[in-house]
Amino acid sequence: MASKLKLGVNIDHVATLRQARYALMPQSTQIEPNLLLAAQAAEEAGADSITVHLREDRRHIVDSDVFLVREHIRTKLNLEMGNTPEILAIALQASPDFVCLVPEHRAEITTEGGLDVTGNMDALADTIEQLQSASILVSMFVDPDLKQIAASAELGADMVELHTGAFAGAEGADRTAELDRLVAAGAAAHEAGLQVNAGHGITTANVSELFAIPHLVELNIGHHIVSRAIFIGLEQAVKEMIAAMDGYAG
Repeated sequence: MASKLKLGVNIDHVATLRQARYALMPQSTQIEPNLLLAAQAAEEAGADSITVHLREDRRHIVDSDVFLVREHIRTKLNLEMGNTPEILAIALQASPDFVCLVPEHRAEITTEGGLDVTGNMDALADTIEQLQSASILVSMFVDPDLKQIAASAELGADMVELHTGAFAGAEGADRTAELDRLVAAGAAAHEAGLQVNAGHGITTANVSELFAIPHLVELNIGHHIVSRAIFIGLEQAVKEMIAAMDGYAG
């Protein structure tokens, strides 16, 4: 019997809404929405983990959020981060269950593609070693590129998170081609001993197409869930996504 496909809920955009009003008033007693309450609501609805991305520019999640969520959630914490000494030091102090290493550019609105593992082997090797020595599992956010998968395995990463953004934005034959790439990448990652996760642009409308990817363990989803929450509430949005993910055969 196939294992249940897990859901990691990214709450960055809850922090985005908070920062739109309160970025310059960090001590205000009126701060809303409350990020921890969002994390706890996602857990109550059935989320298997909570994801936050601590960016260098602190555009949504800030340092104190990482420690607050780490201390109070019951499930697992997945910290997305760029490979920089400053953020690495915070990760080692906060001790999340997982770290997902992602590319990061200040001008981007959101993460635009996968990490260039093959071009940054030495720098990534040192970071992975430090994280794993602190008992933190490491995931690499990569495009469905077999070279990037192989490089992630060579570095000793624990997981890859396949970037599904190109698939989500494509149509017709291009969409089929992107899905074929994801299928091949999932198979290659599993064969290399890596846990297979996926994320970016996933919605209740397209998630069933991703069931073609073999060996998926967890999907990390944020924007769609927070967007749906505006209309139906956060707990219901999480439950809706969990229902849409039901039936994955592995």
